[in-house]
Amino acid sequence: MAKKQQQDSSTETEQASLNDGGDLNLWQRYRQWSRMRKLRQIERRKRIGPIRDWIETIISVVLIVFVIRVAAVEAYRIPTGSMENTLLVGDFLLVNKFVYGIRTPDWLGVPFTPIGFSIPYTRFPGIRDIQKGDILVFRYPLDQRVNYIKRCVAVGGQTLQIIDKQLYVDGELEQLPPDGKFTDPFTLPKDLKMRQMRPRGAGNKDNYGPITIPEGHLFMMGDNRDNSADSRYWGFLDEDLVLGRAEIIYFSWDKLANPTKFWTLIRWDRMFSLIR
Repeated sequence: MAKKQQQDSSTETEQASLNDGGDLNLWQRYRQWSRMRKLRQIERRKRIGPIRDWIETIISVVLIVFVIRVAAVEAYRIPTGSMENTLLVGDFLLVNKFVYGIRTPDWLGVPFTPIGFSIPYTRFPGIRDIQKGDILVFRYPLDQRVNYIKRCVAVGGQTLQIIDKQLYVDGELEQLPPDGKFTDPFTLPKDLKMRQMRPRGAGNKDNYGPITIPEGHLFMMGDNRDNSADSRYWGFLDEDLVLGRAEIIYFSWDKLANPTKFWTLIRWDRMFSLIR
């Protein structure tokens, strides 16, 4: 008992000396704050016990990660070649989730399983509206459990038409993105109507429209124009399904590279590059 009182007394004495900052420079003040923080942590661990302290730390970290994932940024991996060569299979992206307004969760359940239920959600005001040319991650309209990534090529109120593979918005030619491409040299004739097109009767993938985008909706296309399941096939995208804007490639993995030369599996030139 006497030993414990002696330890508590020494701790209080040290804290008192630390509180008396006096004339200290910035580095000394930081060291003082750091020592006081460690003392408080030691006292807290003694008071609540190491097991509870460990559990509370884990819960705090999980909550912080959850809030960041919901409100700020989320990681996304490119699974298909529909955005080549702007984005490649194996690119890992960071998605800005607050630029268009934070969307609260609409589903609650067991992660990585279909076990759960829908809950009411809302979207807070964003920094700016979605613009033509933005690369967006969104809920796939035909299966909202799946996330897609495409480029917004037209917004609500604009008129879109594709003539011989060339995209026109409000009558003006839209150039293919710098790293976009066509892979099929053959162009489908204008009079061919594909049943897969939405809305029905819109034409085919190479000669489409004209159609007007409804307000509150977007028209999405992949930069790999001949190999993209986009709004031509599944219709307009409700803005409410947008999760965020793709910002940065933070890692890129080429699974087709020679595995015996492991350093070639990483696309070093794409690391931490901005997405445009």
